[in-house]
Parts: sequence; C-alpha cells; structure tokens
Amino acid sequence: MATHKVGGEVDAPCTRCKLTLAHTILAMVGPKIARVRCNTCGGDHVYRSAPGTTDRPTAAARSASSASRSSTSSRAEKPEKVVISFEEQLSGKDIANAPKYSPKDTYRVDQVIQHPTFGLGLVTIVRGDKVDIVFKSETKTLVHGRGGGPTQERPAFSPPSARLAGPADKPQPLSAAEDVPATQPASAPSED
Repeated sequence: MATHKVGGEVDAPCTRCKLTLAHTILAMVGPKIARVRCNTCGGDHVYRSAPGTTDRPTAAARSASSASRSSTSSRAEKPEKVVISFEEQLSGKDIANAPKYSPKDTYRVDQVIQHPTFGLGLVTIVRGDKVDIVFKSETKTLVHGRGGGPTQERPAFSPPSARLAGPADKPQPLSAAEDVPATQPASAPSED
C-alpha cells in the first residue's frame, strides 16, 4: 500500500468532473485520506477511493488477523461484565429513613432518597448543583442545593423602560420624561 501525505497526489473520482482524476491531498485522519482537491476543476471534497478498490482487508488478511487475535485473547481475557440489580444496590442502606427529595436539599453519593414521582432512588454521582439518581426504572439527573432563602442575594429583575418603537438603525428622540435623570425629581414650574 502506498504511503500518502498531505500535499501529495492521489487518483480519486471527482464529484464535479464525474471522472477519476489526479487530486491533491488536503487532510488526513491517521493513515486515511480525509479531503482532497481536484487538480482539474479545483473542487474540494471528501476523499472517495477509486471504484473497485476498498480499505477493507481481504479474506486471507482477515483470517490471519483473527488467528492472531485468538492467540492474544488467551493471554489477556476481558473482564466479565457484572450487572448489579437495583435491589442489590439498595441492600444494606437505610431505606426506612430516606429523606423526601427537594431541590433545596443537598445530597451525597450513596444516599437513598424518596422521590414523589420516581419512588426510591440511590444517588450515584454528585457534580455541582446536579445529582444523578438511579431509580428502579431509569437514571435521572436532578438539581440539589438550590435552597436560596432570604439570606442569599439574588439579582433583581428590572424590565426595560418603555421606548418608542422604530427601526433599530435610526436613533429615536427622547421624550420630555426621559430627559430628566431618574435620580433627580422633576421640579415644578416656578411662578415668577
């Protein structure tokens, strides 16, 4: 197999010319060509190998690689997956005293909670203000630690003041009420 590199040339079918022509290699991902530019029309496109060629190994190469894989698999066997049921995960936990879920409360890993909709759950992951809880039917990501009472300072919402509507690219004239700064009260007209 030929060794290709960015800037080199390769024959490939052109999507514009509809012919197999010389292309310049623009990008590669590992040993595979990713993008090419047609030297005839200048069009850039994803590399497609010439018709009739393939990147897949031949049957002989596949059988040789499977034979080598079987010899290496006897040396290092993959660990067997173990599935632990929901009931087994909860065994040994204090289910009777499980607190009711509230987004205001803070939770820790391996804590059992009682959710009003999903039922009994086990906290598996805590990250920031979110927790992953395993329930009998599925895993849910829920919020926690958001109990901001009156002690926490939260930004106040202030709606925008009413302004004249018009084109965004043209400045609008200020009305008399807007000319007076908000910090100073408008003075009453004096009678001289």
